[in-house]
Amino acid sequence: MPGFEVFGEEERQQVLEVLDSGVLFRYEFAAQRQGVYKVLEFEKAFAAYTGAGYAQAVSSGTAALKVALMALGVGAGDEVITQGFTFVATWEAILDCGAVPVFTEIDLTLNMDPTDLEKKITPKTRAIIPVHMLGAQARIEEIKAIADRHGIPVIEDTAQAAGGRLKGRHLGTFGACGTFSFDAVKTMTTGEGGMCITSDEVLWRCMSEYQDHGHDHVANPGGRGGEGRSFIGFNYRMMEVQGAIGLAQLAKLDSMVVAQKNNKNFLKDAAGVLPGVSFREILDPEGDSATFLTFMLPDREQAIAVAQVLRDSGAGAVHWCENTWHYYPNWEHLLAGKTLCHSGWPLAVHGKRRVVYDAAALPASAAIMDRTLTYQVPVVMTEEMKTRTSKALQAAARV
Repeated sequence: MPGFEVFGEEERQQVLEVLDSGVLFRYEFAAQRQGVYKVLEFEKAFAAYTGAGYAQAVSSGTAALKVALMALGVGAGDEVITQGFTFVATWEAILDCGAVPVFTEIDLTLNMDPTDLEKKITPKTRAIIPVHMLGAQARIEEIKAIADRHGIPVIEDTAQAAGGRLKGRHLGTFGACGTFSFDAVKTMTTGEGGMCITSDEVLWRCMSEYQDHGHDHVANPGGRGGEGRSFIGFNYRMMEVQGAIGLAQLAKLDSMVVAQKNNKNFLKDAAGVLPGVSFREILDPEGDSATFLTFMLPDREQAIAVAQVLRDSGAGAVHWCENTWHYYPNWEHLLAGKTLCHSGWPLAVHGKRRVVYDAAALPASAAIMDRTLTYQVPVVMTEEMKTRTSKALQAAARV
């Protein structure tokens, strides 16, 4: 990743079709657009690719989570369970609905621990969001079985795992809804943008209407502005230019995953020189989207020492205990309840905290993350990059 590494004539031609039509808006303007509906075409292609019944394009992966949560009726007073290792967008979307995020431990898949999930379910639990973090499968079959026993819908956060599969089935199709991100560093990218997929027509229709101010999109004599609305919504629409780029990138996705697998295998072999190294558990290596290589050292001290040598050698890896975007104990704004709202909403109401998060609440996750390092896997890996990374890992093996 990311997909801009293979931008070429295909993306250019798709975008030029939009520019030639002069219509950037995904709806209406039928007379001017010359039959060009790129977002609609992208939705249909993505649904067909994943095997989902329906796809709804939106403005970002974060928006996809918010749209899915709202379509499922999540709101104030509800709890939504997710994992303590994820990008901040997962729990930001939960809070933005007025609900409270509840965090589970991760296991050696670096994804939601189903055993801890079972412990965190309460009568207030309205949805569960496992994350296929760093491109590899969560224990989604176990998670879905637990959720089904409790009658709770599952939203799969598949932001980092487009093209990933489990036993041949696309990630994002196991739950009620799957959400994807196409931002600038994703394997397939539209710069910004996201997608929701589902096989539930009612849920899709709710998402379709919510992301466009609640408009029902029923054809009417007056054109846009004459639609009806069953409920209030917001604006999370995708632009035609994004849809155009998405079509070109989607056509390349499987080949990008193949390239990433080859480069990941190289990196894994190179990292094998580290004393005591082990690797993240991958439930289905064949279905891995191979966007990241993640490896563990025996303890935190060795991970810190190795990370420093790699940085000094120009081949730095992410040491998760230092990362502020993805790791629960480092989300200082969440832990402190910081918000622009004078009342403290959504973490407080009129000055009274609704929930208080303890930085030490996920000790099993901390024990894993403290000793975990990750390389982002490029689609295109030069010989110079391979040589530099191999030499850095060899140097790190001597610390």
